[in-house]
Amino acid sequence: MSRVSHINGVPPAQGLYDPAHEHDACGIGFVASIRGEKSHDILRDGIQVLLNLAHRGACGCDAETGDGAGILIQIPHKFYARECAK
Repeated sequence: MSRVSHINGVPPAQGLYDPAHEHDACGIGFVASIRGEKSHDILRDGIQVLLNLAHRGACGCDAETGDGAGILIQIPHKFYARECAK
């Protein structure tokens, strides 16, 4: 007999495990343009993903190491070089 339910792909209730407590995965978000296009909409959507995942502990929790959630963006080289020269 299979240990996986044919109905939803999870094991049947056993011991302390109850498949009724299973939830959809909601721990990661990724927003990007597959064409490499820059867009304010991408940043806006990325911020919305962070807000939506806050209930899962998705926050910049460790300011010293950068551990936690955030947004990775491309910084234009000319801007970066100019600001670093200051």
